Amino acid sequence: MGGDHGPKVTVPAAQIFLRAHPEARALLVGREELVRPFWLRMTEAARERSEIVHAEEVVAMDESPTLALKNKKKSSMRFALNLVKEERAAASVSAGNTGALMAMSRFVLKMLPGIDRPAICPVMPTRTGHVYMLDLGANVDCGAEHLLQFGVMGAMLASALDHKERPRVGLLNIGEEETKGNEVVKEAADLLRASGLNFIGNVEGDGIYAGQADVVVCDGFVGNVALKTSEGLARMLADALKQEFTRNPLTRVMGLVAWPVLRRFKARFDPRQYNGASLLGLKGLSVKSHGSADPAAFAYALARAYDAAGNDVVARISRKFSEARLVFRRPELNSEGDS
Repeated sequence: MGGDHGPKVTVPAAQIFLRAHPEARALLVGREELVRPFWLRMTEAARERSEIVHAEEVVAMDESPTLALKNKKKSSMRFALNLVKEERAAASVSAGNTGALMAMSRFVLKMLPGIDRPAICPVMPTRTGHVYMLDLGANVDCGAEHLLQFGVMGAMLASALDHKERPRVGLLNIGEEETKGNEVVKEAADLLRASGLNFIGNVEGDGIYAGQADVVVCDGFVGNVALKTSEGLARMLADALKQEFTRNPLTRVMGLVAWPVLRRFKARFDPRQYNGASLLGLKGLSVKSHGSADPAAFAYALARAYDAAGNDVVARISRKFSEARLVFRRPELNSEGDS
């Protein structure tokens, strides 16, 4: 029900996803009277592998996360997360209110032992493939131990989905030298070095897209600024390119000649294929889709959740923290409680 478009995007996306994943099933959680008309437009094969789960309430995109958690116990977001908790679903995917999804996911699914906070981890394109970056907005203020936890969770996600035994983990910093950065980042680097992860050291901002690391660790403030800056730059470049190719008849002809290259370039860096950020650190899978996603983009988010479930990402993260005992918790980190 969430996002900018609601069922007119999410239900067609479910059909795209089901067509590409013949073993999957979809539970469409929302107000049945609004979801059913779009569900009836699905193919018979897609309807046979999907069902509507009615939820009478909806969390508004601008609603306070605290109030949503307290007052919207019958919301589609809450119901979807309950399906994961009850093991009726392997993962929940939402394009709704990010703050509310984070709060409800933490409350309903609970945190894995040894992890203090969930982190938002999307996948982003690079020159050589892609990179997982966390946290991108869930935790504005982080200690060194939190950054260590993010590194472990990101490494387990990359290992599971990309089948890399020892993914490269980098720490986002203002310089590659060990002496650079604030005290939290320096301490986090020391913890990551001693963690047993394949820690490659500090990574500067330009190193994110250069493909220097498979996982880039940062706090939510820095990560969200980096993400929004990147999105803004990409839109600016796309608009500028369009303006130049439509400036006059000659440039239009040049645009037609260059179209095959531009089409391949667009396909390579199409943001829709990177949609879907995992909320890591929970006892279940919760994935956040971009609110403005179209059916193709939301289908990618569904596929990302499906892959994470199929590769036991939650179990891998839990096992890593349990076996390696990487996290050194200070008493004050537990003051919020498990919920």
